[in-house]
Amino acid sequence: MDSMGRRIWRVAPWIMIALILLTPLVAMRFTDEVRWTGFDFAVAAGLLGGAVGGYQLAARFIQDRRWRVLLGGGLLLFVMIVWAQGAVGIF
Repeated sequence: MDSMGRRIWRVAPWIMIALILLTPLVAMRFTDEVRWTGFDFAVAAGLLGGAVGGYQLAARFIQDRRWRVLLGGGLLLFVMIVWAQGAVGIF
């Protein structure tokens, strides 16, 4: 893969985080059902940014694609569980 292709795959998750964080911001303009505070945005940004940053850092040292997929799946599961707990307190 050329350097431009690698750069796109490194930047794309950060753009997705920005879009995910913009969703409640836009929703708060149209409905009172969504009420996020600055703390909520900070926690969400830290959770998503930490997961993406951790994956990108670890992926530099992990050469085997299977381990990368396993790491990504584990981080995704972790983020989903923490997000669900923060949203509705399932556990």
